Amino acid sequence: MTAPVRPADPATGSRPPGGLLRHRDFRLLWAGQTVSAVGSNVTAVALPLVAVAVLDATTFQVAVLTAAAWLPWLLAGLPAGAWVDRVRRRPVMIAADLVSAALFATVPVAALLDLLTVGQLLVVALGAGLARVFFETADQVYLPTLLRPEQVPEGNAKLHATQTASYLVGPGLAGLIAQLAGAVTAVLLDAVSFLVSAACLSRIRAVEPRPGRPAGSSSLRREVADGLRFVVRDPYLRVLTVFGAASNIGLTGYQALLVVFLVRSAGLPAGLVGLLIGLASVGGLLGAALATGLARRLGSARALLVAGALAGPPALLIPLAGPGGRVAWLVLGGALVSLGVAVGNVVKSSFRQTYTPHRLLGRVTVSMHLLNYGTIPLAALLAGALGAAWGPAGAIRAMTAWLALTPLILLAGPLRGRRDLPAAAA
Repeated sequence: MTAPVRPADPATGSRPPGGLLRHRDFRLLWAGQTVSAVGSNVTAVALPLVAVAVLDATTFQVAVLTAAAWLPWLLAGLPAGAWVDRVRRRPVMIAADLVSAALFATVPVAALLDLLTVGQLLVVALGAGLARVFFETADQVYLPTLLRPEQVPEGNAKLHATQTASYLVGPGLAGLIAQLAGAVTAVLLDAVSFLVSAACLSRIRAVEPRPGRPAGSSSLRREVADGLRFVVRDPYLRVLTVFGAASNIGLTGYQALLVVFLVRSAGLPAGLVGLLIGLASVGGLLGAALATGLARRLGSARALLVAGALAGPPALLIPLAGPGGRVAWLVLGGALVSLGVAVGNVVKSSFRQTYTPHRLLGRVTVSMHLLNYGTIPLAALLAGALGAAWGPAGAIRAMTAWLALTPLILLAGPLRGRRDLPAAAA
């Protein structure tokens, strides 16, 4: 199969000089994803707030709500990756945006009719999670067709920077809206954000090449197996996948109960909860901005090791949070963790997109996500069970202790002996 054509900027007829800020199609992709990311991070806080404040959900029900949003990666991730490798990706992303908008719009409608239930929130979270599987898989494969290989790290850094900024803006905005107009109204904002994202994607002019079909790979099962085999046999992708899965257990575990802990254990108002979670994510904005330069200065492999060290041990500060001035431990610990996660995500995404043969990229991406994201619903359920048994504070202590140990996994692979990650698979 021939390599995909790297499209010129339709506005100029040549590759855009001066960085990606002058690349019209990338700006549209960036704008749409930024708006959608803010809306999604509003909902990440707003849905638990709706469950807790409006429907008086239990701690376990709130944890199950988080699990439902990530369960589709386990149920549909692998076939979705193989299917995305067969089709043009931009229409898939637009369709996923429209489905998500429709699902989230049902929440305020049901609340207005006094019909809203925890069961409906679970259905919405599950359906939107399924749409996210297709969107994120298609997005990872689409970016390298829109940009030249040397532009991919810059593109990932910009996308991760605004994604991380949304972690700061979204929760704070959710808390503010919840204070002024109720948590249900905050969910409506997410529905609108998906419509904006779909509109931006529909205006991209570059014609995406139709993916070829490799000879002898007509079976979907065989194509899925090809992606899994590539990840399992590659020492770099394998260790990054195991590390991502292990760290997501700790990250999701404490995040699934954080709203419950701050509202019920610390007695904080909804507006302050959103603000604190947003401030705890501020390190991620700095990490996304520094990631590309850090990888150049230290080397990409060493940058991943530094990122792991920042994303692990500082999590031990988070359980120290409490009323009054003790909320500073949450902000400090969360900021360091989010900084490490952002640096790691930028370096890892750029490496995967340029290292993996493009014909396999969708399947490799979703194979890694299957384990990375597949642990998330299990971690949320585990956190819910621990929260029910030990209380939110006890569960968060257990999960952050696990997270602090996960960087040791990176030392077990080939990264510790290298300055930089390899440019292409052997």
